[in-house]
Amino acid sequence: MGYADGLFDLSGKVVLVTGGSRGLGRSMAFAAARCGADVVVASRKYDACAAVSAQIEKETGRVALPHAVHVGRWDELPGLVDAVYDRFGRLDALVNNAGMSPVYDDLTTVTEKMFDSVVGLNLKGPFRLSVLAGTRMAEAGAGAIVNVSSTGSVRPRPAIVPYAAAKAGLNAVTVGLAQALGPAVRVNTLMCGPFATWATRGWQDDPDQLAEGVRAHALRRIGDPEEVVGAALYLISGASSYTSGATLRVDGGMP
Repeated sequence: MGYADGLFDLSGKVVLVTGGSRGLGRSMAFAAARCGADVVVASRKYDACAAVSAQIEKETGRVALPHAVHVGRWDELPGLVDAVYDRFGRLDALVNNAGMSPVYDDLTTVTEKMFDSVVGLNLKGPFRLSVLAGTRMAEAGAGAIVNVSSTGSVRPRPAIVPYAAAKAGLNAVTVGLAQALGPAVRVNTLMCGPFATWATRGWQDDPDQLAEGVRAHALRRIGDPEEVVGAALYLISGASSYTSGATLRVDGGMP
């Protein structure tokens, strides 16, 4: 094992990724397994989780547990954590990746139901899951939590106001939980810019809109989901052993 391999080695670890059946979550789940971890792929649709889990097991030889859960539903989250501990007896890293930002015509069309759903999935659920999992990690003496946020939380636009507000709240949750769960558990924010996932398919289908959207970025392009992997592995592995309460931006140089 080379020096870098040792830094990012996750052998014997268990990593839970919400929103793990597609997009950035899928890439992070695969990356954790390729570094030696057993993984839990959690998302709303069991079939999608099962398909990704089967592929992870086939390609990496690690155990992958699919679990259907709606992260925005408070009462479903204890069952997710219990399922992880029932299967593996431990949890070493949690990646709160599940999220959504519904499209609306203008701010006057944002309903209370939509607003509550956005806050529930992007803020309330990650808080609840972090507390449930983080408390048990702290009792075991170690753990890492990564909250996947968005540059929208610090650069809110009219089209994403509820989402930006929820992600800004998640940034605050990171800092508070880092203090509450430390020193055993590290909690950090992975703040992502635009990536080529299902969430940005509207941009990707319009080359002019895409070019304009990234014109001011240093790299002047949208990210590939695999390009989040290095930052995610840093935050969940021992490579970041002295990093907690921090925000790591992966956004192509957004000004």
